[in-house]
Parts: sequence; structure tokens; C-alpha cells
Amino acid sequence: MSIDVRADLAVRGVRVPTPVRRPAGAGPSDDGHVVIDGRNAALPIDPASPYEIRGSRLWLGEADTGLSLDVVRRPRFYDLVTADGVPYEKIARLHGRDVLATTVVQTCIRYAEAQRCRFCTIEESLRSGATTAAKTPAQLAEVAEAAVRLDGVRQMVMTTGTTAGPDRGARNLAKAVRAVLAAVPGLPIQVQIEPPGDLAAIDELHAAGAVSIGIHAESLDDAVRRRWMPGKGSVPMAEYEAAWDRAVEVFGRNQVSTYLLIGLGEDPDELVAGAARLIERGVYPFVVPLRPMAGTLAHRDGVPGPAPSLVRDVTERVAALLRAAGMLGADQRAGCAACGACGVLQAAGA
Repeated sequence: MSIDVRADLAVRGVRVPTPVRRPAGAGPSDDGHVVIDGRNAALPIDPASPYEIRGSRLWLGEADTGLSLDVVRRPRFYDLVTADGVPYEKIARLHGRDVLATTVVQTCIRYAEAQRCRFCTIEESLRSGATTAAKTPAQLAEVAEAAVRLDGVRQMVMTTGTTAGPDRGARNLAKAVRAVLAAVPGLPIQVQIEPPGDLAAIDELHAAGAVSIGIHAESLDDAVRRRWMPGKGSVPMAEYEAAWDRAVEVFGRNQVSTYLLIGLGEDPDELVAGAARLIERGVYPFVVPLRPMAGTLAHRDGVPGPAPSLVRDVTERVAALLRAAGMLGADQRAGCAACGACGVLQAAGA
């Protein structure tokens, strides 16, 4: 796959209707879900994009890029309703062609504007009625069983808005993991949390059956963290480092990941150097371009996404470090890096 085209697509998107989309929610991605040359990809759907689909081929103007592209079909489990009357689509969403994802608690103590991550719309999807504030373990188990049975889901991702308790939501995720695995034994599940005040919560997530964990910092630069994530950025980096180290001890090398966003203004050399330090710890740095989606403070303030050339440069350098360390996203058992759709690392060989 041409890394030039893939990096360009990640920023400029494509002109194609997609039945599986993620228009808002936790994290930095507002995308339609497609499959490019057999790999999951989450791309901005933009009628002004220069890329379009003809048949199952991706074209740039009158040039065939040489890449195949198929949209992910609407899953059958979206047509169902839980035993307590909630549409399955409001409980969990399909990401890519085979990943089930859910935000177990759709509110965040850091969502007031003075604290809010500028790339996140976790509560906007709740306000629009697209989801529910809290998913019960029973609901998640019911939906996961149907998604696996009807649509061939192969892994699951559970994230949460940060809660007020010292575990920051981790123990609630552990209950959800246990319930899902009781309904679907063996389903690989990644959990995503802030560093918990009590690191024993990481052990509890693993004991519940989660196979990988994301502890997402988005940036390792404190000035960038204060500017982009004033609430989350108040958590000292030392807490992240302690949580990453404990998670690597418990889950294993390359089963722990963290998002690093390209386009927050961080010096690219420093971003790559920080990724190298994470790799030394056994943590996979999932580098992903910023996409200022509607409803974010970044979009409101007119912040652009990164240049495709920057996405390519950072991605290729981090991919080379990962390959040298023998750490591939495809070797993770579940989660965002295992899926790879929101970034370009897998296209770059990592």
C-alpha cells in the first residue's frame, strides 16, 4: 500500500457513503469505516475529498491509486433491541469490519470547557440521543453475543469517560468484561482507562479477563497536554509512567498501548523520541492524526488537521522503531492498535 496515499487519505478522507460511521464520541476520530486492501480503515467522509470510489477501486481524480476499497456493511446486530428496550446500536458500535466498541460510561468529569480535551465529543453523542449514559454489564453481554454470532466480530474495545472515584472508572469496566466473557467466552477485549489512583485496578482488569489495555496520554509534552487536555493534563506524567509499567508487568510487552496524536503542535522529532521511550517500556505508541470533528473545541476554534506529509513522516519513523523492536499492532490481542483503522502504522508495516 502506498504510504503517501494512505497518509493523504487519513487527513483528506474520501467521497463515499458509508453505512458504518462514528460521528461523535470519546477520542479523536470522526470517520466512516471501510476496508482498504484488506485492512480496516477509518476515514473522514468528505464530499470535497479528491478521492472517490469506482467499483471497488480508489481513484484520485483520473488516476487509479492501485488500492481496493470496500465500505463496511451495516451489521445485523444494529437491528436488535435489548431485553430492556434499548437499541443495540446505542450500546455498542461496529468499528472496522470486526471490532465491537463501546463507551461504558458516556459522561466525563473533565467535560466542562475549562477541563475538556479539545479533540473529544464524548458527551455530544449522548446529547444527540445516539447512545445512553451508562451501559449495564447485562446489556453489553447481550449485544456482544449477538455481534459475534451475527456479524463475525472478533474483538471488543471498552472505554469509559473518567469517573470521580479513585479508580477513574476501571473497576466498572472490570464488571463489564466479566459479564461479556460469561456470554462470549474467549472474546479478546481491550480496556481503556486513565491511570487509576490505585494501580491494583490494573490487576483487576486483567483478572476479569481483559487481554490488553490502552492508557492514552495523547501527548508526552506537558505544554501540549495543558493546552489540549487541561483536565487530563493535570494528571502528572509520572502517574502515566507508573501505570504503563504496571500494565506491562500484568498484561505483557506490546499488550499495552497509548494514543499519540499528530497535529497538536508538538515538535515531530520530540514526538518520535517520546514514542521511542514508550517502545523501550514495552508500550505501543499508536500515532494517529488529529481530526477536529464537529462538536469539538478544536473544530469550533477552526483548528486544522495535520498536513499529510507530517502524518507520513511521523508514522514512518515510529513504524521503523516498532519493527526494530518486534512490536506490531497485529500482534496485540485486541484494541485500537490491533485494529489499526484510525492510524496509518499498519500500512507502514507496524
